[in-house]
Amino acid sequence: MIYDIKLKIRYDYTGAAAGGRQLVRVTPLDVPGRQRVVASLIEIAPDPAERRSWRDFFDNPTVEFALGGAHDHVDLTLKARVERFPSDGWLPLSIRWSDMPKELGTCRDLGARSPLHFVAPSVRVPHLPRIADYAAGICNGLDSDVTCQQVVLAIGNALHRDIRFDARATTVDTPVAEAFAKRRGVCQDMSHIMIAALRSLGIPAGYVSGFLRTLPPPGKPRLEGADAMHAWVRAWCGPETGWSDFDPTNDCLAGMDHIEVAWGRDYADVSPVKGMLRVAGAQSSRQSVDVIPVSG
Repeated sequence: MIYDIKLKIRYDYTGAAAGGRQLVRVTPLDVPGRQRVVASLIEIAPDPAERRSWRDFFDNPTVEFALGGAHDHVDLTLKARVERFPSDGWLPLSIRWSDMPKELGTCRDLGARSPLHFVAPSVRVPHLPRIADYAAGICNGLDSDVTCQQVVLAIGNALHRDIRFDARATTVDTPVAEAFAKRRGVCQDMSHIMIAALRSLGIPAGYVSGFLRTLPPPGKPRLEGADAMHAWVRAWCGPETGWSDFDPTNDCLAGMDHIEVAWGRDYADVSPVKGMLRVAGAQSSRQSVDVIPVSG
């Protein structure tokens, strides 16, 4: 499947801003065998005084820019064409959950894809006893020889059942403990909760940001800008299986409608726009995403 993607992010400031420097991570990833970026372009207005592109530790495409003069808004636009390849689903080679400590103990890889980076607490996903108890309760009903993939599915299924999607319940800065206590939130919250649960069980887990193609209700036209940036979870299930993706918000494996942009330990590693800004007064932002199938 080939998709044309357009993302628009706008920031408005009540007072003139100056002296800002931002990092932008919105360009889709090239993933061999899964996803290919045919073309991509990021437009920034006003024109930056400085701009450079590089890849971060986790190999995510990153654009860094700085605006020189005073400005009361910033417009960021991504245009990309991406080919998403079919998947055979999860490989039936996952190790047993009980074997995970031994596998991690013998792992010597410290590269960007190493599971060792995704076991310990991180900035947005601390160790939380309540989530650990919740995860342990789910696993108490599983067989003793359960595989890591089966644990991932059990945790994801339970979260979809127990956490209600509610776009008004949380913000981008809501701590994972608060979202779990409310049992409400959005894809970011559900992904952080699932990551915390899996790590408490000794399973390496990370955060994936991306785009999700959404379909209008039957008989209704598709609305421009109706798609959204999305988040899901990536869990390491052993050296043969590698990383497996699960979307707890939609209770499914990440598939053809999931387009990867960046991945890291949590949202702090992959936030679409991150940086510093010198400004007096309030600011507001709005975002729209279009994910348009071009061909099957």
